[in-house]
Amino acid sequence: MAKPSAGLPAVCFQKKRSLLLLLAMLSISTAVAFIIRAAYDSSCDRQHFDVPGVGDRIQKTEKPKETTASPQIGVTSPLSFMKSKLVLLVSHELSLSGGPLLLMELAFLLRGVGAEVCWITNQKPSGTDEVIYNLENKMLDRGVQVFSAKGQEAINTALKADLVILNTAVAGKWLDAVLNKNVPRVLPKVLWWIHEMRGHYFKLDYVKHLPYVAGSMIDSHVTAEYWENRTQERLKIKMPKTYVVHLGNSKELMGVAEDNVAKRVLREHVRESLGVRNDDILFAAINSVSRGKGQDLFLWSFYESLQLIQEKKLQVPSIHAVIVGSDMSVQTKFETELRDFVAQKKIQHRVHFVNKTLTVAPYLAAIDVLVQNSQGRGECFGRITIEAMAFQLPVLGTSAGGTAEIVVNGSTGFLHPAGKEGVSPLAMNIVKLATHVEKRLTMGKRGYERVKQMFLERHMADRIAVVLKDVLHTANSRH
Repeated sequence: MAKPSAGLPAVCFQKKRSLLLLLAMLSISTAVAFIIRAAYDSSCDRQHFDVPGVGDRIQKTEKPKETTASPQIGVTSPLSFMKSKLVLLVSHELSLSGGPLLLMELAFLLRGVGAEVCWITNQKPSGTDEVIYNLENKMLDRGVQVFSAKGQEAINTALKADLVILNTAVAGKWLDAVLNKNVPRVLPKVLWWIHEMRGHYFKLDYVKHLPYVAGSMIDSHVTAEYWENRTQERLKIKMPKTYVVHLGNSKELMGVAEDNVAKRVLREHVRESLGVRNDDILFAAINSVSRGKGQDLFLWSFYESLQLIQEKKLQVPSIHAVIVGSDMSVQTKFETELRDFVAQKKIQHRVHFVNKTLTVAPYLAAIDVLVQNSQGRGECFGRITIEAMAFQLPVLGTSAGGTAEIVVNGSTGFLHPAGKEGVSPLAMNIVKLATHVEKRLTMGKRGYERVKQMFLERHMADRIAVVLKDVLHTANSRH
């Protein structure tokens, strides 16, 4: 046996130190960007962000021209016109879910150009909540004012604000509950940011004021069309002027994704913690664990892929499934079902459950393929998809919701049907990518190129700027 190198402890220490430094880089400001949802249409040559068939009230915002030059010092932000504007952000909750974190990122962008930003959270637990405490302090550190949703200060700020942004359909409950008789004075300057795709959000109590706001902003074409149709058919109300806005990966995330040394250190550390080898192939679902995210069907597909590999006697490295998004402290009935399935099929050595985390970059660096298996109508967007593409990972996703607008089928990944009919196609796609290294690498590179073309922070800033300018103009013309 070879004698251990005398320099090994120092090397290990240096690697751990490097890892700690990298994880420090992935602060909550970076993490905020990790869970945010947005997308671009699956057609590469679409020239506008429009929704086919929705009508002229869907605003078209031009796709920003691609440039390869790095941002220069002194370059004016497209949001600079928001300097000194007073903006009130209304979130239905403050948690690690996508909607609140998305609004936080917008808050930081606006603070970055000198806007005065105030934040209120409509629903809070009665006791102390560590997540809320940490997120509020992060906002305070960045100059965002945080105060109660129900006090006089909230009413006064709403009346004085140049712009009020309601985040998610549920936030509509705040209007009548708090503003009361002042609702008509505030509605003309409200931009309503909607992320929901599920039918139970179409309640008149939530969205009855939608037709009277300055505009609505929605994350994907399919969601905008869905809201347009459902509000008319089910609620008999009309949507306001609607903007389809796709966001982009943060500079911080792109910095890690494009740093080969950082990725290597993170990959080695995570794989070591999971007990997998460097040449093993990891397929991961990175979402909160719930039936709507489809982890159960993913595990069925994964088990089926193992059977296919065995039946066809394919020579491939060991493949593993990774479920990132568990809650180890409160194991739900659904997660118990997942673990029981894994035990029943005797694939415990192939399936790894990881606790939920904001810092997904280490796992994106460690895996080989992302599985975005959201069910039903799919994701409104699915921000994790473009994050994975930034790390040059192919994506296996359901052909539903925003995922179908992001993934170019056969080019940056493969799409499969939602529901049980998608189990076997997903299994075959897992085998396909497990057995074709070049295809995996090529798809990953194409995904990265797609991100660089349309999913960067500067693209996001350009697109949001178009919306905010138009909404401010509408608000001013109504006063």
